[in-house]
Amino acid sequence: MTLQQKRPTSPGTRFQIVDNYDDITKFSPEKSLCVKLAKKSGRGFKGRISSRHRGGGAKRIYRLIDFKRNKENISAVVMGIEYDPNRNVRIALVEYKDKEKRYILAPLGLKVGDNVESGSEAEVKVGNSLPLKNIPVGSVIHNVELKPGRGGQFARSAGAQINLLAKEGDYAILRLPSGEQRMVHITCKATIGQLGNIDHKNISRGKAGKTRHMGRRPYVRGAAMNPCDHPHGGGEGRAGIGRSGPLSKWGKKTLGYKTRRGKRVSDRFILRRRKG
Repeated sequence: MTLQQKRPTSPGTRFQIVDNYDDITKFSPEKSLCVKLAKKSGRGFKGRISSRHRGGGAKRIYRLIDFKRNKENISAVVMGIEYDPNRNVRIALVEYKDKEKRYILAPLGLKVGDNVESGSEAEVKVGNSLPLKNIPVGSVIHNVELKPGRGGQFARSAGAQINLLAKEGDYAILRLPSGEQRMVHITCKATIGQLGNIDHKNISRGKAGKTRHMGRRPYVRGAAMNPCDHPHGGGEGRAGIGRSGPLSKWGKKTLGYKTRRGKRVSDRFILRRRKG
């Protein structure tokens, strides 16, 4: 992918940097791998808002992605690279020898016509999925399982990669994109390579309307509200928040307050916490 700086012919394009989608080779999704995606607007099954500032947005169709890569020892050919509105990384349509089609996350360097395979006997090359015990130390991987057979849960966004640092007994030591070092069982699967669409982080939407198209509604500062609506509200002019530290809309601390639950079972697999 390459980025394009828009000509400043309008206020909305003055600071806009967009993707020109030159890496896309297939522009219509595979209908057999698509399902309807109902809009939730940030609401849970009870109809209550659980994630604020969500709503509206363009219609989307969900593409079924094969995170498990459980069709083993059968070679597949990459039929096309597609855009997925539900994620920031490209997806690749692959067709197996038995004519079954699936979507996988497209790693950097994967092209139309390449062969990909999954299983313990697969070759160590970009796009192939193998158990960690069959991947050489020092390799760059993505779409890593946390538990065998569950499907990839780590490193699934644009440009993400995980480094395989070492293997000790039944566990492999991984360095995650956050800097955290974690032990994962060597029977868990991972895919070789770094995910593509690296320049996605450099995109500038340029105008508020582009954010509304993504289903994100405006976020209002607490200091701009009334005291009855937010703890930061009230005061004459720009009076600050009037607190020793920032609070949420419901009076809970929002900085320096740990949100991760303590004493989790998986804590014993974390060797080093994330940076900072």
